[in-house]
Amino acid sequence: MHIHVFRGGTLARLGHNHVITSRSVTGRAWLHPRFTASGFELSFPVAELVVDDPQARQAAGSDFPPEIPTADQEGTKKNMLRPEVLDAQKYPKVTFRSASISGSLQAPRITARITIKDVSREVVVPASIALNGKRLTARGELEILQTEFGMKPFSVALGALAVQDRLRVRFDLVAVKR
Repeated sequence: MHIHVFRGGTLARLGHNHVITSRSVTGRAWLHPRFTASGFELSFPVAELVVDDPQARQAAGSDFPPEIPTADQEGTKKNMLRPEVLDAQKYPKVTFRSASISGSLQAPRITARITIKDVSREVVVPASIALNGKRLTARGELEILQTEFGMKPFSVALGALAVQDRLRVRFDLVAVKR
């Protein structure tokens, strides 16, 4: 799962866009013969988020130049875990649960309940799903606003250099039947 974070403010050119990666998504998904009874429950620990992995930045495109100084990566992670943003000490996990599923495996319509900092919101999740034997793959992209989840986007110099409220979340998740 990759979260694309974009710079903002009048001094945005002095900052960086960031790719925040979770390699620790866990949970379960179930595929029911009646597709609308299918669902998922996923979570990831916020303290294990990776800031600006070079491969993730390269895959994200030209808005994410490859070289970010280590000190900037470390500073971004520290700022991201602060109480005003993710508050990793008090709220160690982000969760995603299916709220409703309709359509079909070939054309799913998914609404998920995302919970960040004990604030839950339902969002439509554009996704494609593929089933190959015991392997289910889900890919898609959605946008969320930090402020809708009780987060205050990071800013300095009275907002002249800031993180935009809107985050783009891209996912490529695999579930394997046990």
